[in-house]
Amino acid sequence: MDLDKCKIAVVGLGYVGLPLAVEFGKQYTTIGFDINQTRVRDLEVGIDVTGECTKFEMVASKRLSFCSDEEGLRSANVYIITVPTPIDIHKKPDLSPLIKASQMIGKFLQAEDVVIYESTVYPGATEEVCIPILETVSSLRFNKDFFAGYSPERINPGDKTRRLTSIKKVTSGSNPKTRSFVDELYGSIITAGTHSASSLKVAEAAKVIENTQRDLNIALINELAIIFGKLGIDTNEVLEAAGTKWNFLPFRPGLVGGHCIGVDPYYLTYKAQSIGYHPEVILSGRKINDGMGTYVASQLIKAMINKKINVAESKILIMGITFKENCPDIRNSRVVDIVSELNNYGVMVEIYDPYASIKEVKEEYNIEMITNIKERTYDGVIVTVAHDEFKETGIDVIRSYCTESAVIYDLKAIYQSFQVDLQL
Repeated sequence: MDLDKCKIAVVGLGYVGLPLAVEFGKQYTTIGFDINQTRVRDLEVGIDVTGECTKFEMVASKRLSFCSDEEGLRSANVYIITVPTPIDIHKKPDLSPLIKASQMIGKFLQAEDVVIYESTVYPGATEEVCIPILETVSSLRFNKDFFAGYSPERINPGDKTRRLTSIKKVTSGSNPKTRSFVDELYGSIITAGTHSASSLKVAEAAKVIENTQRDLNIALINELAIIFGKLGIDTNEVLEAAGTKWNFLPFRPGLVGGHCIGVDPYYLTYKAQSIGYHPEVILSGRKINDGMGTYVASQLIKAMINKKINVAESKILIMGITFKENCPDIRNSRVVDIVSELNNYGVMVEIYDPYASIKEVKEEYNIEMITNIKERTYDGVIVTVAHDEFKETGIDVIRSYCTESAVIYDLKAIYQSFQVDLQL
């Protein structure tokens, strides 16, 4: 297929799909599709609640249109699927959004069309799960009538420096011709360049290990933080000292949530177990990171008890529920683990986050957030997210929210260690 004949449909307009649709819409006829009608209506008037794209950027994308009616996809000949790939309550891959998107695209698929997947999956999922659905629904033959690509997303929500076009893109195709086409297509919008992988599986594997590697590095630092805490050593001082060596990796302890790092390793471990291999190192890292919320809550409670605070009648303020700083994304927030554990102690917990949607937090976690912080009411404060607003607020203002003997736990090391009672 020639690039000048491309009519692109981007399916899923979240943190990944919208920036992609906006960039493609500057050069190609592009349809941005999402099943969420409210989301589409907002985008049509230039409102992006994720904060990834501005109204100016969307207006500048002259050849981009939005729709929530699947019939609007019929005119496309290149379909890019960017739907979520979460895990279920048993930490197994939930491919239902991907399956539904493939079923929908299959209804419109025509000869010579190309379907490109960006959603994170385990190696082999595109060919084992998605392609058979496209074949069945369309009655077309894979690599004869239609073709497939895989180009894993590398969006970093809230990052205003590393944007879509400035991050090198991995591409792949189901045969040499498609591989070249997919690479050329992305290369036309990605100024940082592309890396063409030899197969769909290689590209899938590359994506899933990017975040698995990061997850394991953070797990190591989290375990070190627990050890140093028991030894009475300041973890951040240790990391600062160790960081003077040229090849020491600058990871920091903390909660590991979000749509990638806390999820993607389970896709890889699921596939490994399906072929009879038990991935001990990866799952050990996941166990450590998944347990950090409970650890943080227990540390706070111990510190409160040491200060003779009546835990059962105490009130705790948690500052931040998004999975990362300066971003409204609450997916897979591990702050809720802290809330759940504190609830087990019978304390009253209030959560404040200027970035998170009160409605979304209620719908996703059944948690009521507060809109204003009351002064002199809290026996403990946990600063869980390094929002700029929290940095600018300063420790003195946070102290004004507290009772005289309150414990302040600075989870992200925003403030100097001597200004707070606990740091991870």
